[in-house]
Amino acid sequence: MHYRGKNYKRIMLLGNSGSGKSWTAERLGKKTGYPVIYLDLECWQPGWTYPPEEVWYEKNREFVNKEEWIIDGNHHETMEMRFQAADLILFFDISRLQCVYSVWKRHGHKRVDLPDYLEEKRDKKFYQLLKWTWDFPKKRRPGLLSIFEKYQDKTILTFRTRKEAEAFIEEVQP
Repeated sequence: MHYRGKNYKRIMLLGNSGSGKSWTAERLGKKTGYPVIYLDLECWQPGWTYPPEEVWYEKNREFVNKEEWIIDGNHHETMEMRFQAADLILFFDISRLQCVYSVWKRHGHKRVDLPDYLEEKRDKKFYQLLKWTWDFPKKRRPGLLSIFEKYQDKTILTFRTRKEAEAFIEEVQP
């Protein structure tokens, strides 16, 4: 993928739930032909449980060792290995109000980033997700920014609106 005179083969997308990461990853995948890996799709097991730690780490090692990829998702426990391998990081720093609204609106709809066997319900876990989404700027964003400091050699693009992400996609050349 070419963007502003540079070639990128390993792209990671980070940001709050409902910020537009999966939407962008899907469109980038179609435009570039790169495989898109949705971490939530790969991770979540029946009953919204995590795989065993070593299994999850090994899966992530396999993802990042490929020549080309677009990886959508935060999953802090494996983020460091993706940062080390990525040559472009897309950070969705979208308003938390918009993110909460998007999580609410998409709830119950078929999503490319989740396994079919998971059922979304408006239950306690859903409201915990809304709270996590609301709290993201104060609780998760600072950790991401500190990782960005550690990897200053990486190209990091920050989108503060979805229109900025759309403009990026338009500018990308396969």
